[in-house]
Amino acid sequence: MQNLLKTMGQICLLWLIYYVSTWTVDFFHLPLPGSVLGMLLLFLLLSGGIIKEQWLSLGANPLLKHLSFFFIPIAVGLMEWGELFTQKGHLLFLPLVLSAIVALLTTGVVVQLLTKSLEKRGGAN
Repeated sequence: MQNLLKTMGQICLLWLIYYVSTWTVDFFHLPLPGSVLGMLLLFLLLSGGIIKEQWLSLGANPLLKHLSFFFIPIAVGLMEWGELFTQKGHLLFLPLVLSAIVALLTTGVVVQLLTKSLEKRGGAN
């Protein structure tokens, strides 16, 4: 029972961060989605040590475990745009491929830099 309450509390904390970021985007008319600002806010809170990872792990694990279910509404929404993709899909192909390559390369470089940093500190085996 105590684990369930902790999990629910941690999910509420994640929801609160999302709610605050969505409100901020709406209030200041920022040109980015509230969920993106929420991820940045969560990153800053975790990096700054204001929120500890342990405070969110029980609530985040079930959400991450079922992450693929959150993409179902997106896939269904894309089905409504089938005609557009048929007509103009070739124009989307190059940007999609390039953005995927940039994301993979960026991730690889960041992982290598972090690995080297950990090795210099003696933290990696």
